Amino acid sequence: MSARQGPAFAGLLIAVLCWSGNALVGRAFHDSIPPLSLSFWRWVLATSLLLPFVAKGIWTHRATLRAAGWRLPVLAAMGIASYNSLLYTAAQSTEAINLTLVNTCLPLATFIGAGFLLGEWPLRRAWFGMAVAAGGLLYLISRGSWQTFASLSFQRGDLIMLLAVLAWALYTLLLRRWARHLLVPPLVLLGVLMLLGLPLILPFYLLELGRVGGFALTPSNLAAIGYTAVFASLVAYVGWNHGVKIVGAGRAAMVMYLMPVFTALLGWVLLGEALRTFHWIGGALIFAGLLLATRPSFR
Repeated sequence: MSARQGPAFAGLLIAVLCWSGNALVGRAFHDSIPPLSLSFWRWVLATSLLLPFVAKGIWTHRATLRAAGWRLPVLAAMGIASYNSLLYTAAQSTEAINLTLVNTCLPLATFIGAGFLLGEWPLRRAWFGMAVAAGGLLYLISRGSWQTFASLSFQRGDLIMLLAVLAWALYTLLLRRWARHLLVPPLVLLGVLMLLGLPLILPFYLLELGRVGGFALTPSNLAAIGYTAVFASLVAYVGWNHGVKIVGAGRAAMVMYLMPVFTALLGWVLLGEALRTFHWIGGALIFAGLLLATRPSFR
């Protein structure tokens, strides 16, 4: 692993940790905050916090951003407007284990898409590592019982989550494909994508507001929006965008296999849910698969 790849993978890990908490927030507050309200106000707050620090950079790099043209709203639509809005909507009608199961489509979709769109076909050890990690993930989300896995049925929320996964896979691939057009600091790029993504969410938020109303301004609801704005938005997106540029879309997607592990750990720390044997076995397989897939010396 090169000197540049170490910090890149660290950024990817931090991003996945923050997004694990984001998934917990989405599910925990699905009765308190409507999904598009959570998505819209998350990005309003995140943009408000970030813009004072990147406004000068946006102006400085305006020529590069102008040259990127239509690519920026496409990225904003996939990475800012679509993924989390769909995830929060999916959390309204499906369980966390189903969301995690559908999310396993991301590495496979990204690996295959990277081959077609980027010409980054993975080596044999990457396919083997992905298979090992997938086995660990299936063991983890089925709680060590194949009967549990086999009995899952796709619900409306599962299909919505599948759309979210496809949107994020496309965002990751396009971010890598268009990297030469996006030669601006990560925070500047994030700020621009936020500014372009918010207007895309607005009409859907207003439609939801007219149909189901808003949410109560309680401390817990505001804290949930604050977490999604700071950690799941600012911290996570900077780490992810930087990591994808350095290590590539396929290997970055492999790190997503750690999300169930982080979710289990967060559930243990925050909710008092004890880790069981299947957590340790599944987590060990996931880490082993990631190691096999990302070590450059093994072919």
